[in-house]
Amino acid sequence: MTATIKTIAFQGVDVRPVEVQVQISNGLPAFQIVGLPDKAVAESKERVRSALHALGIALPAKHLTVNLAPADVNKEGSHYDLPIALGLLAAMEVVPKFELDGYIVLGELSLDSGIRSVAGVLPAAIHAASNDNSLICPSECGGEAAWAGDDLSILAPQNLLQLINHIKGNQMLSRPEGKLIDGQGSTKKYPDLADVKGQETARRALEVAAAGAHNMLMVGPPGSGKSMLSSCLPGILPPLSPREALEVSMIHSLSGTLAEDGLMKTRPYRDPHHSASLPALIGGGHKVKPGEISLAHHGVLFLDELPEFSRSTLEALRQPLETGETLVARANHHATYPARFQLIAAMNPCRCGYLGTAERECTKAPRCGTDYQTKLSGPLLDRIDIQVDVPAVSIQDLDKAGGESSEIVAARVSQARDIQIDRYKNRAVDGAPVIIVNAHANGELLEATMPLSHGAKTLLTKAAEKMGLSARAYFRLIRVARTIADLAAIEGDIQETHIAEALSYRKISLN
Repeated sequence: MTATIKTIAFQGVDVRPVEVQVQISNGLPAFQIVGLPDKAVAESKERVRSALHALGIALPAKHLTVNLAPADVNKEGSHYDLPIALGLLAAMEVVPKFELDGYIVLGELSLDSGIRSVAGVLPAAIHAASNDNSLICPSECGGEAAWAGDDLSILAPQNLLQLINHIKGNQMLSRPEGKLIDGQGSTKKYPDLADVKGQETARRALEVAAAGAHNMLMVGPPGSGKSMLSSCLPGILPPLSPREALEVSMIHSLSGTLAEDGLMKTRPYRDPHHSASLPALIGGGHKVKPGEISLAHHGVLFLDELPEFSRSTLEALRQPLETGETLVARANHHATYPARFQLIAAMNPCRCGYLGTAERECTKAPRCGTDYQTKLSGPLLDRIDIQVDVPAVSIQDLDKAGGESSEIVAARVSQARDIQIDRYKNRAVDGAPVIIVNAHANGELLEATMPLSHGAKTLLTKAAEKMGLSARAYFRLIRVARTIADLAAIEGDIQETHIAEALSYRKISLN
């Protein structure tokens, strides 16, 4: 007696089809699972046995073999419980095999036959929809799966008995509905820029960074408002597009952090502590999970006290900042995760934080500042488009009224983003722009979409020679200048004033 049930395995955000092949044969009573299972999968047989026993179903005293094919793909996670149980029930002729054809199945079983939620249901549902399959998943994940499309047939039972009754036609399950969270009808609030006192230069730099998705570094003493400025950024960013929301939700589904089985609509904002390890930030670990940079995909990654992060962790950011993805390599397999994030970093000028303030700086100044700042490599700083000083706020500034509100700034940012989307709209894949912001424009696009006026070209050339800018920094300056022009709604050539402002964002006091 044999039966085959379809399920999936995860490799990064990619989904690999897996067949659960069950055979019941004569021989010594045994229950074996083969096909590179990890510890959680190997323990499935005990959960399956107990779940079936709770329904009054005993496994036959025969040789039970479960093969997870293909056998050269690592099988990780508890979502294989349900397909194994259904395969056994089909092989035992408790449920008809043909009723399970075309279904992709995933779910964890509890000892009382309940079906528990698992990570990765949204990618599995999208895979099922794209391959004309149906889906069986836990009830708690039904709303998440529903976002894969209205045409996808979904069964989301609470327990194994409900599923068996549905397959036999005794109790029909209704299709779950997707739930709205975050940006869809959300009242989520972020700090308002109007509450930031002083810091006109930093506020303007933050607006430019938001408009073009540029990376930004703020340098200033403690209490100058660096963290507050960063926390205001999500409030002036445009909402996720439907395609971006789906990509972000898939990553959070894989990591098990997608709340209330809904679709994320606000841009992620991640702020890991400086003690975060390399796998925690970049991704990896025993089960190769997405890191903070992937959880910040299409959103903001805020790194406070930047030099306090380990050198190896910071250097590992260099490739994702360029490519927009991270590759986690292991001896037995590789996993690639999207990581198109906007880096916002903050640091003190030295370890004590008061370098340049005569009455408060430590006795080791200025050597302490030099030693502290050398923790950041030149190649990493080269990838940060905007670098600004954030000086201490004076008492007089605290008594003044705040500047423009986040709502006003967000309107300008949205207008600038619309200009960029229109600029790059012809470069699309599957109807979605590959590039939608200036920060992601490659070298091929610079000459075509970012022409410089004669004065701007002369100024940029002289500045690049005097400041010793690398080719990367040179082109990043052009991208920032283009964003400044977009904020002013100037469609023509980049002007001298735009280059001058962009240059001002590369002159921080690091010496």
